[in-house]
Amino acid sequence: MSSASSSTVLAEPPVAAGAFLPYLDRQLSVVPQPGRVRAHIRGERIFVPAGDHRPAVERLYRRLARTEIGRRLDEAVASAGLSYRGLSIRSQRTRWASCSSSGAMSFNWRLLLAPERVLDYVIWHEVCHLEVPNHSPRFWALLERRLPGFREPHAWLRRHGATLVL
Repeated sequence: MSSASSSTVLAEPPVAAGAFLPYLDRQLSVVPQPGRVRAHIRGERIFVPAGDHRPAVERLYRRLARTEIGRRLDEAVASAGLSYRGLSIRSQRTRWASCSSSGAMSFNWRLLLAPERVLDYVIWHEVCHLEVPNHSPRFWALLERRLPGFREPHAWLRRHGATLVL
């Protein structure tokens, strides 16, 4: 699944104290802490290293993506009576996710910066590719049966996908 604005180059300035980072449907308050090397979430706050903490935040989001996407993907394929070969979490600039012909799934960790309904849409999009490996009318009909109302999160991702950066 490609991003709508793959050629856009975005600057990613460090996030300041008091700022917020999105995590699915939540807004986490950024709390820089001198001496910290790893980021972690506690309640509605994300504790980060002081200074340029983007690498630590990205590592945290990648770990969380493996768990969050893995759980949702497992539920979706079980519901569809299907299986997949493996899951990888990446940092692609031009794709949100992909499903290989062998059933290997790959998802962009930046999906955790989107609303939950968008993440669920991308997961179901890829699960449907396990049955229909193209974007034919048959694929879109299957996606509509599996995730009624998918068009709204699909449109949201096309409109706002380029903003999903730290």
